Amino acid sequence: MTPENIKPYDSSRPKTEQVEEMFDSIAPAYDFMNRAMTFGIDRLWRRKAVKMVAATNPGHILDVATGTGDLAIQLCRSIGGVAVTGIDLSEEMLRVGEEKVKKAGLANRITMRKADCLALPFPDNSFDAVTVAYGVRNFEHLDKGYAEMARVLRPGGMLCVIELAVPQGKLVRPLYNIYTRTAIPAIGRLISADRRAYSYLPESIAAMPRGAEMLELMRKAGLTQPRLTELTFGTCAIYTARKPV
Repeated sequence: MTPENIKPYDSSRPKTEQVEEMFDSIAPAYDFMNRAMTFGIDRLWRRKAVKMVAATNPGHILDVATGTGDLAIQLCRSIGGVAVTGIDLSEEMLRVGEEKVKKAGLANRITMRKADCLALPFPDNSFDAVTVAYGVRNFEHLDKGYAEMARVLRPGGMLCVIELAVPQGKLVRPLYNIYTRTAIPAIGRLISADRRAYSYLPESIAAMPRGAEMLELMRKAGLTQPRLTELTFGTCAIYTARKPV
């Protein structure tokens, strides 16, 4: 089963449409669920990715699937003078994100707008870096999403993808499976009004290409120097690549 075939609600409608509907539904509980599901470790994962991006000295970053703006805010706080454009399908996630950006005093550096990652509304070579945190598994077409992100990168720019992953260790994997298949859906049903969303989560993670397969997708999109950094027993992966000069 490929990630494109894993959909939040049913098999009949386009995945993009269902992902937008799902995130509109769970937006009020999204930040709480992120902290609860990962025991707050998601903050450390983002911090690691931000350091990688900061090392390239970007001036303008596109944050794809920006959601409620956690990564966009952390990028601005860590990289002096950087401007971030955050895009997302979900108007409700963007609404929550815009409030967080204002509260953080970063409205002059972060622009949030609705857009589809498969048809980015930006010219070629527009951004010094492109980031996407926990979003590529929601793409309706992975190859097209990577091609679009590569297109808007400036030559020499970095693509940085943070994604959840199924750990491969013999001791960790059974515990991970129990937690993601039972505990997370149960917590999701209690906290979120959307009963299906947090069952979709582990299904979509399990279907994702990982390791060499993900790096090959980056190469096929025309990117070079693809690298994988695994974190927390392999439950999180950071993939980076560069656009050729």
